[in-house]
Amino acid sequence: MKQIIYKFIFCKIFGWKVVGTITPIVKKCVIIAVPHTSWWDFFLGIFSRGILNIEINYVAKKELFVFPFNYFFTWTGGTPLNRQKNENKVDTIAKIFQEKEVFRLAIAPEGTRKKVSEWKTGFYYMALKANVPIVPVAFDYGRKEVVYHEPFYPTGNIEADIKFLESYYKGVIGKVPELSYVPKE
Repeated sequence: MKQIIYKFIFCKIFGWKVVGTITPIVKKCVIIAVPHTSWWDFFLGIFSRGILNIEINYVAKKELFVFPFNYFFTWTGGTPLNRQKNENKVDTIAKIFQEKEVFRLAIAPEGTRKKVSEWKTGFYYMALKANVPIVPVAFDYGRKEVVYHEPFYPTGNIEADIKFLESYYKGVIGKVPELSYVPKE
């Protein structure tokens, strides 16, 4: 029933559609959502995962997980993360992958909603360290589509792999078009 409500609101009222899926066989992965130009992207993720009826997670600073907000963040797939400077985030998140049976981590490789010329590489090293695939997801406001692509297993050749992953985002427009990530040619 919940899936029908998500689909009605997202597709019929807002005019969006979800293209592709994440097969339930992929229980652990790093999902890269690009471009990330607005807080609205969070809601695209919430609606699309509800339509797909699949658990998708994210990490947020542990300070957000206090009563009563902890219930909301946990319900929406959040996992608290200690963001102290002396802690290696890649190792910490790889450990979360080990501890959970299902963990599909959504992350924005831009690292911000501002304009960037290149991605941060933490997502890549998290996937390598946790030995999980990367699933490219495009938030395309131009076409009003959330597009889920096939899982990609990083090879260890970061330059070639990033170039390949960026190819999924050519022509994709974020909510704030001038802040959209433009892949290198």
